[in-house]
Parts: sequence; structure tokens; C-alpha cells
Amino acid sequence: MPRHTRLWLVLCLLLTTAGTVAAQTDEGMAPPKVLVVVREFVKPGKSGSPHVKTESAFVNAFTAAKWPTHYLAMDSLTGVSRSLFFVGYDSFEAWEKDNLGVLNNPTLSAALDRAGVADGELLTSTESSTFVYREDYSLRAKADIPHMRYFEISRFHVRPGHQKEWEALVKMYVNGYEKAAPTGRWAVFEDMYGRDSGGTYIVLVPMKSAAEIDRSFADSKQFAAVMGEEGMKKLAELEGACIDSAESNLFMFNPKMSYVSEKWIAADPAFWKPKAAAAAKKPEAKPQQ
Repeated sequence: MPRHTRLWLVLCLLLTTAGTVAAQTDEGMAPPKVLVVVREFVKPGKSGSPHVKTESAFVNAFTAAKWPTHYLAMDSLTGVSRSLFFVGYDSFEAWEKDNLGVLNNPTLSAALDRAGVADGELLTSTESSTFVYREDYSLRAKADIPHMRYFEISRFHVRPGHQKEWEALVKMYVNGYEKAAPTGRWAVFEDMYGRDSGGTYIVLVPMKSAAEIDRSFADSKQFAAVMGEEGMKKLAELEGACIDSAESNLFMFNPKMSYVSEKWIAADPAFWKPKAAAAAKKPEAKPQQ
């Protein structure tokens, strides 16, 4: 299969999946302007319960401190075994204030240090990147994240000197999917700091169910029909000219390793806090007669 054809399939799968998400709700939250992504690469045999146990120490520390900044954790279903932690901010200034706040809180800092030592025993390495939201590359990016269960994340690296072709490519996809999939949505972030910063973009698509992936294959045909033969040919030319590499992976939300807001928990308590939700539903014992 030609390289540009594989890239087109990646994009079609990614973007048509987004269309099925939007149909479920008109409400949603806007993507953060600054997104910090921490990656933890877990040793073989140490994912699952062992990692949940060490990560719970971080959640407990932030909960005890009533920390206002929250984060979403997820585990890889494809690719290298790893966990991702997403932390969103309104600005780089807000990120700085959060970091300084942790440093100036000795109780929280000590608890996080202890948790880090235990967690480090399970990891081969960690790394972080900081992204900025590209609204101009995104389409209807608001989403009801508290009710989602997966993120499909695609990473694109653009060849140096080919930014114009990349922008033209993205514009064609945005315009095409506005017509082909009226409910389609996705969020694009540009890597500003980290190992792959400079010409690297990630496209995030939240999904409530993996069944949306099955439906996306049929949806991609509608996009091709809207673009037409000439449009698809132009897409292939642009992809071949500007994209150096592309990769898509699927991640499942992990509520036990996430530190989310009370608003998120209230939106879907059975998922985010199942024990508390179950206890709340348990009927009270009737008094003895």
C-alpha cells in the first residue's frame, strides 16, 4: 500500500470516529489552551493493579490538599505499554502558578515525593510534553469528556519547511468534514516543549464506546465522496509532501488513577467513583420491630 494511502486511512478513521461522538450531546467542555501530558512507561507485569496502587497515593495527596488543579489518567490499549496524564491550563502563567503552589506546600510536596519513589519502582522511564491548543486546526472541539471512555490519539510530524502544505492539508480536512460529517469534531494541539517539539501535532478524538470505531469505516466513504477524485488526489499530494510520520493509538480512561473535579464525578459517579456510587444506592437497614 502506498505511504500516502496509509496516512489517508489513518486520518479518515480518526476524523470520522469524531463524528459519532458529537451526535451524543450538544453540550461539552472546550479544550484547554495549554495541555501538559506526562507519559509513564510501565515495566512488563507492573501495569494494572500494581500501578493503580502507586498512583492512588498521588490522588490521595491531591484530595487531602483539596488541590484545585485536576488531571485525567488513561492507559494504552495499543503501542508501548504506558499511562498518560493530561493536565489542562488556561495559560502558561496558570501552569507556573500551579507548580509554585505545589512547591510552596510542604505537606503536599512531601506526599508527592513519597508517592513518586514508590511509583518509580514500576516504571522504565517518564517524560512530559507541553502542547498548545490550535483552534484553527480543530472542528467543533467541545466534548462531554466526563461521559467519554477513550481517547484516540494521532500524532503527526511535519517535515521542516513544509508548514504551508500542512496548513493546506488540515484546511481541506476541516472543510471536507464540515460537509461530510455535520456532527464531526476533533481537537488539535501543537507540541511546544518536549522531546518531539517542533512540527509535531496531536489530534484528540474522545469516544464513549469502541463501537464508534466500527461505524467510522463506513463514514469515511462519505468524506471521499464529498472530496471527489480530484480532492482525494490533492490530499495524497499534500500528505506525501508535508507529513514525515504518522501514528494512531487508542487509550482507555482510568478513573482510579485520575484526579477529577466534583463536577465530573457528579456527571457520572458510577464510573468515576463506583464505590461511593454503590454505597449511595444501598438501602438503609430497617429498624428492628
